[in-house]
Amino acid sequence: MAGPAVLALALGGSLTAAALVGPSATATVIALSPETAASPPGSSAAPATWTDVPVLLVPGWLDTARDLAALRIRFIAAGWSHVETLTFRDPAGSNREHALEIDSVVTRMLADTGAEEIDIVAHSMGGLATRWYLLTHDPAPVRRAAFLGSPHQGTLTAHLAWGAGGDEMTPGSDFLEALNEAPPVPEGVGAITVRTPIDTRVVPGESATLPGIQDHTVCCPTHVGLIRDDGVFRIVLDFLERTAASTAGPGG
Repeated sequence: MAGPAVLALALGGSLTAAALVGPSATATVIALSPETAASPPGSSAAPATWTDVPVLLVPGWLDTARDLAALRIRFIAAGWSHVETLTFRDPAGSNREHALEIDSVVTRMLADTGAEEIDIVAHSMGGLATRWYLLTHDPAPVRRAAFLGSPHQGTLTAHLAWGAGGDEMTPGSDFLEALNEAPPVPEGVGAITVRTPIDTRVVPGESATLPGIQDHTVCCPTHVGLIRDDGVFRIVLDFLERTAASTAGPGG
């Protein structure tokens, strides 16, 4: 079988490459920022759009909601009606505990908005907590999940980190083995990974990918810069704007 297709795009001043990892992945090109369709004649309300789906931004190790505040503002400026961030009680704590906190926030968001599903954008270790939440709350009310610089296979720099989260990010940890025994995301949940080739916190860089999930390499923000980079933001917008059929996860 031929290798994965690679697509290079110039977005927001950043060179981005979209590569599909895994033997079953296929390349897809989707237009960026499509216009919302107008309401049909006689309609009393505009049809639901991707901007009506609530978005939860999940921070990484030691980070808080404050670190994601600028990203939240960008989503709101782009038209999203409900975007939330959270601060974990222990930002260096266990992803298992963080997953329980995500569940509480998601439950409240659905109650507050009346939505049936949310989208999640997770940075760094926040992606591990998000995946643990999806694994332990299947079927979770999540439509799509974007993982920005998340060490899915662990990172060597975790040897310098502290807290239960640092232990869990260590390659070969019991947590990572349990997490990666399952599919990357549950059936029906769309997912992408986004990484930078100069990431000094996710080592090796391939750890930020997931088998069978569309991966984007963006040159060249830092690890922290992934949540601020224009090219990364456009990739995430494109992903959230796609039809469900084009972003379904393994088995979806």
